[in-house]
Amino acid sequence: MPYLTQLAQVARRTGYPVTEVNGWKTRGHGPQPAVEGIVCHHTAGWHGMHVVCDGRPGLDGPLSQFWLRRDGRIFVVAAGRCWHNAPSTSSHHDNSSSIGIEAENDGRTPWPVTQLDAFHRLCAELCREFGLPASRVKGHKEVNRGKVDPHSIDMGGFRSTVAALIKGGASAPAKGKPYKPQVENGAVPGFRRTLRVAMPLVEGNDVATWQHGARRFVPGLAIDGLYGPASRKACEQVQRTVGIPVNGVVNAETWLLTWIWEPGTKEKK
Repeated sequence: MPYLTQLAQVARRTGYPVTEVNGWKTRGHGPQPAVEGIVCHHTAGWHGMHVVCDGRPGLDGPLSQFWLRRDGRIFVVAAGRCWHNAPSTSSHHDNSSSIGIEAENDGRTPWPVTQLDAFHRLCAELCREFGLPASRVKGHKEVNRGKVDPHSIDMGGFRSTVAALIKGGASAPAKGKPYKPQVENGAVPGFRRTLRVAMPLVEGNDVATWQHGARRFVPGLAIDGLYGPASRKACEQVQRTVGIPVNGVVNAETWLLTWIWEPGTKEKK
């Protein structure tokens, strides 16, 4: 089997954003000999795409074909064989016969709904592309006696979701969000904490609440309860509009002005 240069196209069918890492089409420990299974991993740390791509001391990269960021963005790292599972207890899930997906997680933090949905959908699209049943999707912990990843995921339930997606055909990401804005008519929601981009992403109902208010300045801003790059840009737009220092951080002042400022009003002096 040649290098799997269709992987970016397959990833885009999930409906989630895709980044093609420079050089991915020729990256690998030679071409991928076969695709008979998919192995799901967690990274055990944050900001680890460079490790998946380049490896670590004692183990050269690439270490998986995909890196799945916490916000659901899919990074295509390699089209060739990757050192992601050895020794394997399954002949369908060793390095030469399977595709690896490294999902960003420190091994303790709860999985965001968005990332988990992207995980399901990427597995489903890979199964569809390579003619695999959902039963060929395995957790690293299921095909390697020394591993525990992906943490806290019931792989039986995971496969059931993948099977349903395969059966149902291609579909857009789920519209349901894990967090809901908490807003009362005529009242300014209470400020709880400072919101800024961090890893893991700041998330919660208060983030969704602020996003709801920020839509007055940035129509179409996603209300997903995750304070990521899109929310930071929206915050900068709010701050720029009301005339306060622009830093992309929702502090108490930015929170209040998000709710009481009329977007058509002249800037503060």
